[in-house]
Amino acid sequence: MTSKRIITAALTGAGDTTKKSSHVPITPKEIAASAIESAKAGAAIAHIHVRDPKTGKLSHDIALFRETVQRIREADTDVIINITAGGGGDFIPNLDDPTRGGPGTDIQTPQERHEPVGELLPELCTLDCGSLNFGDQVYLGPEAWLREHALLIRESGVKPELEVFDTGHIRLANQLIADGYIEGTPMYQFCLGIPWGADADRETIEYMRGRIVEGATWSAFGIGRQQLPILLEAAKLGGNVRVGLEDNLYLEKGVLGTNEQLVDKAVQALQKENLEPATPDEARNYLGLTKRAH
Repeated sequence: MTSKRIITAALTGAGDTTKKSSHVPITPKEIAASAIESAKAGAAIAHIHVRDPKTGKLSHDIALFRETVQRIREADTDVIINITAGGGGDFIPNLDDPTRGGPGTDIQTPQERHEPVGELLPELCTLDCGSLNFGDQVYLGPEAWLREHALLIRESGVKPELEVFDTGHIRLANQLIADGYIEGTPMYQFCLGIPWGADADRETIEYMRGRIVEGATWSAFGIGRQQLPILLEAAKLGGNVRVGLEDNLYLEKGVLGTNEQLVDKAVQALQKENLEPATPDEARNYLGLTKRAH
């Protein structure tokens, strides 16, 4: 796919963004509709979190995942479904008792994180490959949990997207691969610019690309104002790309965008580099996926 790039649309995420933009989809109907419109705009993959329809906040409710996925699968528009399996990792220290999580702490076991993936069997799911100082909280991904989680994903027949937020995460992902927890051609996602993970710049992409296992596929994204610059750097370096309201709310300075507008902007940016968005079937062939019949 020398002239093609896979675009992932990260539709809604888990952050507190619904009060900042009315374009962030909240209900299963809205998230599914955004996935479909993003696919029409050129995205091959839709990355899915779900939210509580009443509060707009992150939810782990499998019924919400079920409805969202069903709506996408019943649509005429083809798109690869990538369900998050990285929820329930947020530890916020309790300053009165540091041995316990404070308000906002949200921890799930590997089995709980895997539940929607195991039931709905998307083509892809994420596997966050380590712990991270994530702003003022800590995202927890201990090695033992990752091994357990990777085994659950492997047994379900779903391909993991190995999300790496720092260079040590690549080392851990590579070890999981070496130990047989990841089958087929590995797929990495470089998650850049998040406080306090890896920087969002070309040098970091080049370094991380040089540390993944030989023959693996990779993609990269930057958050906020770094979304488009990282898209261009990744694409020029041979990687795939990701855009969407999970990572960035703005189409341009001061102008809030929709997911499909961000995908369209990504397509235009790629075309200026003589690159085209891969179709879902082209992405499946490149990533070693088999389209599921439902």
